[in-house]
Amino acid sequence: MNIALQTRPPALSDYYSETKCIWCDGCGNYGIWTAVKYALVELNLHPWQVCLCYDVGCNGNGSDKIEGYRFHGLHGRVIPFAAGAKLANTTVPVIAFGGDGATFSEGIGHLIHGVRSNYPFTFVLHNNTNFGLTTGQASSLTPQGQPMNTSPNGIPEHTLASMELIFSLNPTFVARGFSGDIRLMTRILKAAIQHRGFAFVEMLQACPTYNHFATHGYLLDRYFDANADGHDPGNLQQAKVLATQVQDRIACGILYQREDIPHFYDRLIPRQGLETTCVEEVRKYDVSEYWKELV
Repeated sequence: MNIALQTRPPALSDYYSETKCIWCDGCGNYGIWTAVKYALVELNLHPWQVCLCYDVGCNGNGSDKIEGYRFHGLHGRVIPFAAGAKLANTTVPVIAFGGDGATFSEGIGHLIHGVRSNYPFTFVLHNNTNFGLTTGQASSLTPQGQPMNTSPNGIPEHTLASMELIFSLNPTFVARGFSGDIRLMTRILKAAIQHRGFAFVEMLQACPTYNHFATHGYLLDRYFDANADGHDPGNLQQAKVLATQVQDRIACGILYQREDIPHFYDRLIPRQGLETTCVEEVRKYDVSEYWKELV
């Protein structure tokens, strides 16, 4: 018997979850969570048509606050899982979420290889410059000298220059949003999901409980839409400048994009010319003959 799938357009209510949100009042996750739903609906994607992958952290607590196919993984390990999910079934849009702590500490190796491999999925960095879930530890992106709960004298290490690192890996999509501007985040996410390769999206967000130096008001006063100001995302040098100079003004929007580089799956020679996806090729094999050589 054939089961008819939904034919009506998706609605925001389709992504509703009965699980109550437990983020702190004023947390930037609320805005990012809302923008994700708007982007998926505007791209005409139903919950059963997309794979949402969450790392551990305050952002990961959103995994059961939205309807759909969701995965809640290990700390710093969401990128390899998302890559595997996408390569197994390239027809399904995959979006992965991770915090600045997990991504630029435990998971930094996965981030580096995600960008350099140009895996065809979207990665959303929740950047509140601290480990919020473990009560305000300093992350690799916390400004040096900034007192935090577990480092009252500030971190002794140099703060990681995150955007300089990303651009050193020859990315194909780099964007930055602000959790206080849902319309801007929605536009960025739509472009990222439609991008052919690895889409790196940094979302600057407030952490009202543990980050008292880059507050919602601080970000609100400094962020601006670089695209509205005339920035061309194809201009690599200008994109680097906008991405790394964040002292007085913080450029947001689609900072850099190029579509002429094949993504990872398209470079796999054994997959060329095949019309099936990897997941469609999964079946049982009789390996008894091979076992005879081992016993």
